[in-house]
Amino acid sequence: EVQLVESGGGLVQAGGSLRLSCAASRFTFDNYAIGWFRQAPGKGREGVSCISSSDSSTYYTDSVKGRFTISSDSAKNTVYLQMNSLKPEDTAVYYCAVNLRSCYDLLATMHDYWGQGTQVTVSS
Repeated sequence: EVQLVESGGGLVQAGGSLRLSCAASRFTFDNYAIGWFRQAPGKGREGVSCISSSDSSTYYTDSVKGRFTISSDSAKNTVYLQMNSLKPEDTAVYYCAVNLRSCYDLLATMHDYWGQGTQVTVSS
């Protein structure tokens, strides 16, 4: 079965940057959407960003638009989330997830596969 492993989280000061990576194994699907979610303590999952394999379209939630960038490296079967100008409110566990249909379904938290998450902590 597909496995997703996130890495790159850590502790960073406000205004700093991190790049998260999501490595996919045994992933051979033609059509899919893959993206990043986050969950802060006591809160539900929030869709952060998504990229679709069908047309390479991307989505960003308003709170991160202009600061975060999603990208992929097909040779490495890896998806990245470059996070710049980090704010304390970005603190959360970040995880990647896959929906085999669309970003629309993925962002509705319809996950076919998901990773274990990586902690991002932004200090003030």
